Amino acid sequence: MPKQRRDALFASLPAAEVWGVGSRTTVKLEKMGISTIGELAAAPPHIIRKKFSVVLMRTVLELNGVSAIPLEQERVFKEQLIYSRAFSTPIESRQQMQQVLSIYAQRAAVRLSRGEQLAGLLTAFCGTSPFSSGQSHYPAVHIKLPGKTADPMILTRAAVQLLEKVDFGSVSYVRAGVMLSDLVPAGVHIPLEGLGYVHERRDIAALMSQVQEKCGAGSLGLGLAGFATPADWEMRRDMLSLRGTTHWNELVRVKIN
Repeated sequence: MPKQRRDALFASLPAAEVWGVGSRTTVKLEKMGISTIGELAAAPPHIIRKKFSVVLMRTVLELNGVSAIPLEQERVFKEQLIYSRAFSTPIESRQQMQQVLSIYAQRAAVRLSRGEQLAGLLTAFCGTSPFSSGQSHYPAVHIKLPGKTADPMILTRAAVQLLEKVDFGSVSYVRAGVMLSDLVPAGVHIPLEGLGYVHERRDIAALMSQVQEKCGAGSLGLGLAGFATPADWEMRRDMLSLRGTTHWNELVRVKIN
């Protein structure tokens, strides 16, 4: 853009139009006599840094054509992974909750495998309805895994430790979830010979992922997560819109008379 046109544009636009300049910063800038982008660009960078932050100083440099904010590559690896759902019917028994945690942990393991990541920490949680007039209960456990892993068996055993804190005598739970954190790319931590997980070496999580991609999400599971019949507590999706861009069997059909 020609300098003359850019200067005219900067002079006509308020400073709040610049990305990163929020309402509080706008008020402080106005007290300094800076109300437009042009006035912000003309401000001495060292003064802006002293009164605000190095981030806003870099923005001022960028407005003057000086490259100060490097482009950030898209993050390939997630920092945490959460699998959490609400139930269609409240969970009121220990076996039901054990099945929930088994299924959620194994679904999280499949997602780890697809993302080529391993986890070092698992958090399992559940909770009662915030709208219930009865007793509230939100138990949670934080399990540091013995090593970085995506092993569905290890994750399932860690998740079901939440059962030690649930109370089915007086409350019903309407939601549960599994969160995996301390994630690292697969292959970074290679265990010593004989110290790795059996299912990790056999790549069971990847196998489950491949089978489920071909046969459906509920086609394969370990232990209580392996029942072919969908659980009655699974989230209802009767009103789910057709996924015509990602599922062959849900393509939009047009009838021509």
